[in-house]
Amino acid sequence: MSMSVETLISVEEYLSTSYDPDMEYVDGVLVERNVGEWTHSSVQSNLIFALGRKYPSVYVLPGLTSLTRATRYRIPDISVLLVLPRTKYLLDAAYLAVEVLSEDDRMSMMMEKLEEYDCKGVPNIWVIDPRLRKMWVYSSGVLNEVRGDCIATIGDPRLELSPDEIFQDLA
Repeated sequence: MSMSVETLISVEEYLSTSYDPDMEYVDGVLVERNVGEWTHSSVQSNLIFALGRKYPSVYVLPGLTSLTRATRYRIPDISVLLVLPRTKYLLDAAYLAVEVLSEDDRMSMMMEKLEEYDCKGVPNIWVIDPRLRKMWVYSSGVLNEVRGDCIATIGDPRLELSPDEIFQDLA
């Protein structure tokens, strides 16, 4: 019987090393992200394009490494900022964090990540499922499915996208 042993690395080592593919950092452990599938990339691209086109006053960024706790850095699929960060990595809360689900994502791991965004103070957290073409908003420990014409942020500015904008070009 073999046991896996995870090597703990420091925050400093994580932040000074480039990983391909990108890795998140959770309490000294590197965590792989599930990215690279066509549907995931297509929806991520649609979100970036639509938000950037409709709302030129915000900054729509893919894969921005973001501090969620003292010993945790996550990489949301999309971060929307109202002002550009003054640091190499995002230390403040984003205005909107979006996670696009991949078929290999585990619900418990995703919920843990969403809770970190919420505790960090991210006021708007969206989860998009390309396979089921569903959208959710996460707030205070609850994931609510959006059924209707659009998914939208709370607060100012109000950002909203329709399912057609998000899921266009998917077979």
